[in-house]
Amino acid sequence: MITNAVAKWILVAVAAAASGSAVYAQPRQIDTAHSSMTVHVYKAGMLSAFGHDHEIAARIAGGSVDVRGRKVELTVNAGTLRVEDPKASEKDRAEIQSTMLGSEVLDTATYKDIRFHSTSAEAAGPGAWKVSGELNLHGQTKPVLIEVKENIGHYTGTCRFNITDFGIKPVKVAGGAVRVKDEVQIDFDLQLAQ
Repeated sequence: MITNAVAKWILVAVAAAASGSAVYAQPRQIDTAHSSMTVHVYKAGMLSAFGHDHEIAARIAGGSVDVRGRKVELTVNAGTLRVEDPKASEKDRAEIQSTMLGSEVLDTATYKDIRFHSTSAEAAGPGAWKVSGELNLHGQTKPVLIEVKENIGHYTGTCRFNITDFGIKPVKVAGGAVRVKDEVQIDFDLQLAQ
C-alpha cells in the first residue's frame, strides 16, 4: 500500500526527472569565462630547426551545445587570438602576433569572427563523437571534422585542417627555408554554463 508521503515523493521525483531532462534537451550556452581554443601551428622547411612551433590561444566568445539535437555553435573573436609561444621572447611573440592578425594572414580587420556550426555527430565510443561541421575562417566556409570527448558537461576536442583551404598563405622566411606548415591543429575546451 502506497502512503500519501510515498506518493508525494514519487510525484516530486518524477517531476524533477522530467524537468531535468527537459532542461538537458534544451540548447545550453557555453560558459565563455571557462572555454577556450588553442591553435597549434608547426614549422617546416630545410632550416626549420631555427624556427619554432607556435601556440595561439583565445577564449570562446559565444555559442551553444544542444546535446539531444547533436548541434554545436561556436564563435571566436579573431582579434583576441594571442601568441603564447613559451620558447619565444616577448619581442618575437609580438612580431608573430602582428603578422598573424595582419592582412597577410588572418586579416582580422576584415574577418572579425571565426565560426563553427555542426552538421552532424556520430558516436565514436563512450562519451566520444565525431562531429562534422562547417568552419568559417578568413571569409571562407569549409567542412571540417572534430573528434570530441565529453565528461559531465565538459567537452574537449581536436580538429586538423589546411590553412590554404581557407585562402591563407603559410608564412615563409629565408626564402621558404623556414615556413609554417599548411596543416594546423585546433584543440578546444568547452564548459557549459550552469
